[in-house]
Amino acid sequence: MSRRLPCLLLAVSTLLPAPLLPLPAAAGVADHREFEATLYAPYRGEAGERRTFTLRFGYPGLPAATQVSWTLELTRSGASIPGSVLRRWQGTTAMATQPVETKVEWDGTLPGGEPARGTYTVHLHAALPDGTSDDQSWDILTGAPPAAHPAPLAAAAAAARRKQAFDLPYTVYYGNLHSQTNHSDGGAEVTTCTGAQDPQTGLYGPGDAYTYARAHGLDFLMTSEHNHMYDGSDGTNAGADPGWSRMLYRSGLTAANDFNTTHSDFVALYGMEWGVIGNGGHLNILNAPELLGWERNADGALLADLYTARGDYAALYTLMRQRGWIGQFNHPAFTGQFQVNGVPLAYTPDGDDTIALCEVLNTSAYSRKVNEDETSRHGYEDACNRALEAGYHIAFSSSQDNHCANWGASYANRTAVLIPRGRRLTTDNLLEAIRARRVFATMDKTAQLVLTANGHLMGERFASSGPLRLEVRHASSSDKRVATVAIMEGVPARNGKVAQLSAEMSATIAPAVGEHFYYAKVTQDDGSMLWTAPVWVTQKPAQNP
Repeated sequence: MSRRLPCLLLAVSTLLPAPLLPLPAAAGVADHREFEATLYAPYRGEAGERRTFTLRFGYPGLPAATQVSWTLELTRSGASIPGSVLRRWQGTTAMATQPVETKVEWDGTLPGGEPARGTYTVHLHAALPDGTSDDQSWDILTGAPPAAHPAPLAAAAAAARRKQAFDLPYTVYYGNLHSQTNHSDGGAEVTTCTGAQDPQTGLYGPGDAYTYARAHGLDFLMTSEHNHMYDGSDGTNAGADPGWSRMLYRSGLTAANDFNTTHSDFVALYGMEWGVIGNGGHLNILNAPELLGWERNADGALLADLYTARGDYAALYTLMRQRGWIGQFNHPAFTGQFQVNGVPLAYTPDGDDTIALCEVLNTSAYSRKVNEDETSRHGYEDACNRALEAGYHIAFSSSQDNHCANWGASYANRTAVLIPRGRRLTTDNLLEAIRARRVFATMDKTAQLVLTANGHLMGERFASSGPLRLEVRHASSSDKRVATVAIMEGVPARNGKVAQLSAEMSATIAPAVGEHFYYAKVTQDDGSMLWTAPVWVTQKPAQNP
């Protein structure tokens, strides 16, 4: 890969009347200052079902050492917490500026020494003294895989190898919609990457990222640069040239367009990750031709194309709806993020129209893995469910948030989109599929998962009366089987809890009159999980004969 930013400086400097290059500020960790706990729970155990759970705690930019209090609980899969807790481990772990790990050993038995057989959920709750907390849950399997879910049909597996979505008229494409380059705080050489870079000091730019991702089998990649780092600072660079910031953003759009012009088998997207985490929340804007921002230099000049107030998500959603832009909630949290009138993950009609995706899974943003074997990953299904219950029509996505130069290679997770068969893979067709929520999230790039409801494809909104038949379709081109399945049900605008409706691949139900949404998730026999987009159903009273 080439070192693109110096070349870019030469190109841009010829266009600016008085080039003033931004100066790096402090280390680029402030925008990522958030407590995060991850849990690695091996899906299959060793001899006697013994296994080691790995608890990892990190807090970039932590001002002082602290103690993490944690509780790890084992329940039968689908059981509520608290309630049917079979095993519990508790402890404290000292944490400073660098991530720390704690190992918890389990001998594979239940209380009284009974060997465990079946499917279980391991739940981690971690908290800091100030009340900040994080929760993670993963399923594990002990004993032989359940026999309730048959292997995929040979025809479905063959279709998956061709990226055909079963007998449906769609082709499946796999990619990553969340990554950074040296246009903000990414693009570091893998061998030396230890975290976020000082803005615009990384080695590699968007063109390098697209080349790398395509070479590693991705069908699309978005480089999503932090919108407030185009001045070369994680704070505010008082001496920044607004012309530089705007030209740098345009150069990224040009890089994506140039790559798409010369590569018909790949879609390069360039855009921004808007906002900050502390009292904010990151969201990707997938298709904005203008740089949005709130920072100004010492002369009061806006360091962006268009002013947007920091933290004003309601106004941002309105602007996005007016411009036809598409968004994604990145690594959402329950508290302090995406607030409107003080309510986190608050619903607005404009937000509902524009936010199409919610990250259900993210791998470590600073992973240095290049063989897709990263074990540090974080789930956000509960937060995405809260947004669904608030009324958002969002599909699940699965991202890597790469800051090192390993775009798409840290793990095998992907966001998958369904494009009508016969249409080419283009930027417009990709964005149209995302708008339609024809998306599933997967930890396995060789697998497919689709949900239909009375023949309607996931992502659709429709009215129904009478019975509703929900069908889950799974296929694997690497011969993985479904170990467990859950069809989930919720109610838009209820602001309640999403609950499991069925543990089978199909279910026929009689919904109550009113609004509902349903989605499916499966765990394969290798522990990889997949999530469909929801379907939204308005259930009408049954018609009289």
